[in-house]
Amino acid sequence: MKQGQALDILKAGRNVYLTGPAGSGKTHTLREYISFLKDRGVSVGLTASTGIAATHFGGVTIHSWSGIGIHNYLTDADIDMLVQKEYLWKRYQRTAVLIIDEVSMLTPSIFGSLDRLSRAMKQIDAPFGGMQIVLSGDFFQLPPVVRGTHETTFAHTAPEWREADIRVCYLEEQFRQNDDALTSILNEVRSGSVSKESRMLLNERMQDYEDESIYNGVVPTKLYTHNADVDAVNAAELIKLPGDEYEYTMDSYGKASVVESMKKGLLAPETLLLKRDAVVMFVKNNFEAGYVNGTLGVVIDFEEGFPVVRTFSGDEITVGAADWVIEEGEKVVAQVSQLPLRLAWAITVHKSQGMSIDAAEIDLSKCFVSGQGYVALSRLRTLGGLVLRGMNEQALEVNKDVLSHDVRLRKESAQWEKVLARFSRKEFEKMHQEFVARSGGIVDKKEIAKNIARNSDKENKGVEKKVSTYEKTRVLVGKGQTLTEIAKERGMTLGTIISHLEKLKALNSDIDLKKFKPKAKDLKKIKLAFTESDDTKLAPVHYSLNGEYSYEEIRLARLFL
Repeated sequence: MKQGQALDILKAGRNVYLTGPAGSGKTHTLREYISFLKDRGVSVGLTASTGIAATHFGGVTIHSWSGIGIHNYLTDADIDMLVQKEYLWKRYQRTAVLIIDEVSMLTPSIFGSLDRLSRAMKQIDAPFGGMQIVLSGDFFQLPPVVRGTHETTFAHTAPEWREADIRVCYLEEQFRQNDDALTSILNEVRSGSVSKESRMLLNERMQDYEDESIYNGVVPTKLYTHNADVDAVNAAELIKLPGDEYEYTMDSYGKASVVESMKKGLLAPETLLLKRDAVVMFVKNNFEAGYVNGTLGVVIDFEEGFPVVRTFSGDEITVGAADWVIEEGEKVVAQVSQLPLRLAWAITVHKSQGMSIDAAEIDLSKCFVSGQGYVALSRLRTLGGLVLRGMNEQALEVNKDVLSHDVRLRKESAQWEKVLARFSRKEFEKMHQEFVARSGGIVDKKEIAKNIARNSDKENKGVEKKVSTYEKTRVLVGKGQTLTEIAKERGMTLGTIISHLEKLKALNSDIDLKKFKPKAKDLKKIKLAFTESDDTKLAPVHYSLNGEYSYEEIRLARLFL
């Protein structure tokens, strides 16, 4: 099926499972549909099973959006409690369409719980409370992790999946790979039979390359199947770097069992070691600060003990601690705080899902789950960007149940293609309009045009958001709040707020900073230390004053020198 055909089914309001090989345009199709809905004022929940996948279209995890949180299954009591949460109730009430990307990583129990919770929230006894559900993914990707069992169970085995009357849209075109050899290998893996020719091509990529010129100047990403190998590579690369090492330890409080469960589910490590020039990946969304889960960058400096990261898009971000919170009712039952970073010279195959990589060193010698090899190889754009460091027999295997299910999916998709052929373009447009109207959206063409213009304006303003963050701090200063109060309200570190004051002063803002001025004796000491160091950096001054003043106090004083 082509993307346009899938969009016709989506726009008609049918429940859809959008699938196809890696690189077949599933995410692009979702983005097109999301734009269609937003332009017509239809409220849509944008979610995915993982944080990285959710960032592909500005969404959040389904666990966060739905209210399920860390639970693998919801009891009736759990659902009753969640229904009492006003913000969740309002979210479900206004949502007409729910999108769940990477659905292959959801267990049947979570999928069923989502259906029951949606019915309760919407007070409609229909699949997912009558919302259109758009499921996207590929069951050839890695299965969900179910603790305490080696069984592989996918969401499509849940009875709620069958009850939802889901149309299968199997995308066949290939957009990621522009290499016939790699595409052929991936297709053979999906068919369950890899030819001798394909195995020979892969063996040729298993030479012990040391010359990085093969990557055409692209820094390769190292992919491993086990966390232990990833940790070893990252630790070794960190040791190679000169300079001071900074250690950041995770803080936590609350119910011990919940805290432990949170720690296992977080990408942020309990102890994070950093140096200047360390390659890192952000592991939390903070759109205002300029990063999302999966943003890559390099540590270029440390200010007040906090790392300054330059992202690959060129932004420089001073990274403070982030909080992960679990609430029950109005009460916080557990909270974990840590820098939202992890070392990223190497990552696991599991965490690479959804990425497109130009060059990679991949070790498949320890594959232990069917599909790991397929996921790793399908990240690449070309076979020429691959260096294999090892491969075992399981690397090219795929789950047998997935193989037989894939045959059924292709047949279902082909049947829907035949159904589509019966309708004219005019009939499709009528169905699309009727669905939008049922969903409370806009159908008048002039009003749609106005809404498109408004959305475009919002996007353009969003580009300037990073500058407007200083203005938000200025407004709170004008209200008479202390720096601590401002930092708490903005959800930022004290050092970041002080950096905003520095920026505002540099911009010749009319902001009045007198109330933040340190005492005269303190200002005199710090000024003398800056003079003696003959520099404007904080570390030498902090050292010369024997730690008498914090980095924040020194930085604040610098504003008035």
